[in-house]
Amino acid sequence: MAQLAIKPPMGWNHWNTFGWSVTETDIYECVDYLADNGFREAGYEFVTIDDCWMAGERGPNGELMADPKTFPHGMKALGDYIHSKGFKFGIYEDGGVRTCAGRPGSYGHEREDAAQFASWGVDFLKYDFCYVPAGADGKLLFRRMGQALRETGRDIVFSACWSGGECHEWARTAGAHMWRLSGDIFDNWKSISATGYHALDMSRYSGPMGWNDPDMLVAGLFGEGYVGRIGGGSTLEEYTTHFALWCILSAPLFLGHDLRKTTPEIKELLLNPEMIAINQDDACIPGWDLPCLDEFCRIAAKPLANGDIAILLVNGDDCPRWVGYSFESCGWSPSDKIFARDVIRREDIGVLDCGGSCYVPSHGCKLLRCTRVKS
Repeated sequence: MAQLAIKPPMGWNHWNTFGWSVTETDIYECVDYLADNGFREAGYEFVTIDDCWMAGERGPNGELMADPKTFPHGMKALGDYIHSKGFKFGIYEDGGVRTCAGRPGSYGHEREDAAQFASWGVDFLKYDFCYVPAGADGKLLFRRMGQALRETGRDIVFSACWSGGECHEWARTAGAHMWRLSGDIFDNWKSISATGYHALDMSRYSGPMGWNDPDMLVAGLFGEGYVGRIGGGSTLEEYTTHFALWCILSAPLFLGHDLRKTTPEIKELLLNPEMIAINQDDACIPGWDLPCLDEFCRIAAKPLANGDIAILLVNGDDCPRWVGYSFESCGWSPSDKIFARDVIRREDIGVLDCGGSCYVPSHGCKLLRCTRVKS
């Protein structure tokens, strides 16, 4: 079998927009949007169907069945269409007796379900943790599904969606390629910043073939859709910080908005090749904290394969602030001269000594790609 998720996976998942009310028509139309608007070429690889794709009960032989009302053509046909557009097919299940939305879970059916997913051409499994029988060993349930997936002989990325607080300590041993660090993210600055900062504190657990997952992106929801209505909405400035933070974290990048309603500004953000390059850098080193004298700000650095360093400055305050940073904290000498580029605006800043400071708007950020000027 191939080595999977060497770099953070990228794709789209339906849950943040459609939640419980998804249909195959929604999926087909979003796949078409991804294919027609350059997202495949930018690296967004997986199209993942979340909860509520199943019928309410298993079939006569214990098999999982697609909901006949919302997915009348079945999952194999949907997967074939996703593949025909050049994407990989992701699906959702749960380690308990029921999914979080009350559909049939995989508890006691792990081997059969894994084989069924493989027969449908599934390339990615998001595996949740609801309605688990009392006393069941959660780690064992994830290891059981991880083993079942490997035994299919098909390359399937395994996403462990246990937000119990310690999944990062053992998920890799269960065969997971990414694991949730916390509960669901919502569409507001408080949730975005808290989720992202927590992931920044946990960066030491993340790396090739095993990534910290701070949850899917809410960029572009603008208060609409399932998670958008719960959170209330965010601004374009906040979405830009959200995306930049996930990029420097080396976090999986899974879009979550209704792609058919993508604004030009959100499209430009999510397709920014310089930001994606930082997330997908060959060194596969997650960002880590730099010293910051301001309680309202966070500064992170991510070493890149060619010797550059990406630096992210985040202003969490409700008013604009000047945010200072030091190149010495990144590992460079105080005498080094550093060429800096604003990756979000895609503009050169110029050569700097020792460090610098940036005027950062409220809930905004600056993402710099920095290169040492060699004498």
